Amino acid sequence: MNTNQDKRSRALQCITFMNSNIQLRTGTIILVFFIVCALLVPIVSSYSFYKNDLDLGPVSPNAAHLFGTDDLGRDMLVRCMWGLRISLLIGICATSVSLFIGVIYGAIAGYAGGRADMLMMRIVDMLYAYPFIFFVIILMVVFGKNIFLLFAALGAVQWLTISRIVRGQVLSLKNRDFIKAARISGCSTLKIIFLHLIPNCFGPIIVYTAMTVPTVIMEESFLSFLGLGVQAPMASLGSLISDGVEYMETGAWILFFPGAILCLVLFSLNFIAEGLRQKIDPAR
Repeated sequence: MNTNQDKRSRALQCITFMNSNIQLRTGTIILVFFIVCALLVPIVSSYSFYKNDLDLGPVSPNAAHLFGTDDLGRDMLVRCMWGLRISLLIGICATSVSLFIGVIYGAIAGYAGGRADMLMMRIVDMLYAYPFIFFVIILMVVFGKNIFLLFAALGAVQWLTISRIVRGQVLSLKNRDFIKAARISGCSTLKIIFLHLIPNCFGPIIVYTAMTVPTVIMEESFLSFLGLGVQAPMASLGSLISDGVEYMETGAWILFFPGAILCLVLFSLNFIAEGLRQKIDPAR
């Protein structure tokens, strides 16, 4: 009985949390809509992502092709949904890489304190001085255009900010009574960091995650626009926009639809991030 009451209470709290913030609610609705479309449209559509129809060629939006077709006669609706899948996958995976590096690095620096903390933060300061988008471009040029390398490269340049955020949180937590009790009880340093400190930093980490995913998607789109991101026959929203630029005058829909979807998804993610920030830090 208590278990059912607890579940109902948690569900009610979640609903209240969503309803009390219009930005969070709006962003979540838009994002969920596009995720569902990205998952279902390629499955239910009779058109293939890869199959060309050179006889058809570029056709403006109509009843058969709601988003029209590209220069190779491929349905733009299906291609946009596949591109959205790839863009979201890159955003989530690259953000996960940055979280893994940044959270651990910042927690260790904050808990160690003293000279170790100073040295680790000076390294972060020096890395901040480098133009990391050019670092990513160099990696892609030297090691090849590989989507898994793209995950690692984009994630490896996004960890600096979260490391500082987590370090600041750990500095404020490490002298609290529950951490002192953990030390007295004989907990190892790693156990204190991973079981006591990092879980208490989840609030800022969640906000950072919601803010970083759209940043990574935009960076990947920029790289794909330059021809250094996702490679054919795979496509992301960025590469679809890059392809559409060539047909801006003769086939504006080829550029418009992936660009509009990218904008709406980025807006929704930023709405979610801002809504979470207001909930966690309402004083700001």
